[in-house]
Amino acid sequence: MQRLFKFFLNLFPRPLLIRLSYLVRPFVAFFLKGSKYLDPIDGKSYRKFLPYGYEKVRENVLAPGTLSLERHRLCWLYLKNETTLFTAPHKVLHFAPEQAFLKRFRRMKHLDYTTTDLNSPIADIKADICDLPFDDNTYDFIICNHVLEHIPDHLQAMKELYRVLAPGGTAILQVPYDKNRKTTFQDDSITDPKERTRIFGQYDHVRIYGMDYFETLASVGFSVDAADYTASLSDDMIDKYRLAKGELIPICKKL
Repeated sequence: MQRLFKFFLNLFPRPLLIRLSYLVRPFVAFFLKGSKYLDPIDGKSYRKFLPYGYEKVRENVLAPGTLSLERHRLCWLYLKNETTLFTAPHKVLHFAPEQAFLKRFRRMKHLDYTTTDLNSPIADIKADICDLPFDDNTYDFIICNHVLEHIPDHLQAMKELYRVLAPGGTAILQVPYDKNRKTTFQDDSITDPKERTRIFGQYDHVRIYGMDYFETLASVGFSVDAADYTASLSDDMIDKYRLAKGELIPICKKL
């Protein structure tokens, strides 16, 4: 099963995988209906989730209905329970919009919601994160999850995110990071997709973040809170939602 899953992930480019997933998702969700695990995004329960991963396949992590992963469900729970995003008017910028969030945020009539990405077929505006076509101090919320690890000049991207965030605004900037690594590793000479997958975990990643990621965000001006939202949940709920216990959410503010 793992080999077959990795084969399909590597066989098709990501934009095509996004389109194919829309067709396959309803059938998989129906087949895996159950009561053991709960996706908090759509409120539906399943007997198990799907595997996911490029270099290392993680079992039981991809929710069949929303195609959400651990990070999506964690982000959703935090935004819903700890912010006013779901209840108050906000101007929102969402990078590389995830299927798990896209239609749900668009249905929230109190949000002025814009999506952007350089390549995604479902984004509203095609834009380079290092040179954004948006005015300074525009957005109350920015959601940019698992994007920066793809960007060679991530400092410039962070500066742009800070620039377009409104004073008092919040940016959620999740990335894959190694909690056992103190400093981020990047080597621009590594260009072979197989070698990138082996070293960085995915063929289109250009670095592996260490725990200095939060300091790097602060260096461009953000006030950063590395929030462990799972600490507020019981072990049973962490397993029920299929979250990664101890995963930190970078909550970035512009004061």
